[in-house]
Amino acid sequence: MKFFNIALASSVVAFSLHSVATPWESIRTPIAGKVQSIGGYSNGCIIGAEPLALKGEGYQVIRSIKNRYYGHPQLLNYLLNLGKSAKAAGIPPILIGDMGMPAGGRFSSGHASHQTGLDADIWLRFGPMDDETARNPAGLATIMVDHSTNVVNEKLWTTNHTKLLKLAASDYRVDRIFVNPAIKVKLCNTAGTDRDWLRKIRPWYAHDSHFHVRLTCPADAPNCENQAPVPAGDGCGAELYSWFEPAKPSSTPKSKTLPQPPQLCQMILSQQGFN
Repeated sequence: MKFFNIALASSVVAFSLHSVATPWESIRTPIAGKVQSIGGYSNGCIIGAEPLALKGEGYQVIRSIKNRYYGHPQLLNYLLNLGKSAKAAGIPPILIGDMGMPAGGRFSSGHASHQTGLDADIWLRFGPMDDETARNPAGLATIMVDHSTNVVNEKLWTTNHTKLLKLAASDYRVDRIFVNPAIKVKLCNTAGTDRDWLRKIRPWYAHDSHFHVRLTCPADAPNCENQAPVPAGDGCGAELYSWFEPAKPSSTPKSKTLPQPPQLCQMILSQQGFN
C-alpha cells in the first residue's frame, strides 16, 4: 500500500480559504418561521433552527463558545437519541462539537458544509468535561490516526468507538458519516459479518479526531438539496484503498469564487441588513 499524507491534505480541505467573517456569523439567533433547510450542505441556510441543550442524557456539547450548536429539529432529535442509545450501550458521554450557526450559512473557516442544519461533528474522545473546559476545549481533541503510517492508533481506539459509529450510522435519517480513511479501514477489518451499516461510513480527509454525521433532507423540505446517494456495498474495496495512493496533480485550477447562496438565503441576508 502506498501511503498518502492525509494530514497534510486535510489541512487544505478542512479549512476555508476565506478567513474574513461572513454575514452568517453575525446572525446570533435563529430566523423565525416554519422550519426549512434550504439549499445544499455546502451552500445553504436554515429557517427555524433550534439550539441543542448543552447537556443531556449521554451527551455534552463542546465548543459552545463558537455558537455553532444549532440545527434542524430532526438533527436535535437524532443527537438526543444517539446520546441515550450510547449511554444504554455503556459508552461514556459523547462530545458533540460543531453543528451549525443560528441561521446556517457559510463559515469563514473550519467548515465548507454544516450550512443547512443537518450536519454535526462528534468527537472521538469521550466525556464528561467540566463546563468551563467544554465551553472551549482547545487542544484537547484526541487524534486517533498515526499519520506516519496512516493506521489507527491501537493504544487509543476502543470497542466503544466502533459501537458509537455503528449506533450513529444505524439511524435511517443518516445519509453518510465521514471518517478518516484509516478509521474506515479499521472498521472494515473488525466489523465481522454485520456490515450493512458500513455503507454509510465514508472516507474523507481530516476527521481523525471526530466523525461528521450528515442527515438526509427532511421529507417536508422541498428547497433542500441532497447529495448523490451513497454507492451500494460496504465501501471496503478498491475505492477505500485509493485514498492512500499518492495524489495525482490536477491541471484544472480550483475556483476561488464562492457560489451565490440560494435565493431564499439571499432574502434572509437582506432582511438582516446584509446586501
